[in-house]
Amino acid sequence: MRVRIYIGENDKYNGMPLYHAIVLKARELGMAGVTVVRGIEGFGANSRIHTARILVLSSDLPIVIDIVDRADRIEKLIPFLNETVKEGLVTIENVEVLKYVNNKEI
Repeated sequence: MRVRIYIGENDKYNGMPLYHAIVLKARELGMAGVTVVRGIEGFGANSRIHTARILVLSSDLPIVIDIVDRADRIEKLIPFLNETVKEGLVTIENVEVLKYVNNKEI
């Protein structure tokens, strides 16, 4: 399954960026991996545009967090997301994993 979390760059949890708190929690739960992507432009439920364009630079750019793992591991993360994501969007969907490789020599 994939859980995708859409939040703002300025969202916080216990004094740290929320995206970082989610990464730490996913690691603590032994999840397969997490990717955090910083968007260059977007808007959410309040329709306020956040952008990296120089003339209208926003300090609260969109953040998308992707996590792909087994359903049982995703389910363990859901209570944390319910507690910490105060504004944003969280989606869950089934995905078909074609390949997941770990190079243990690194």
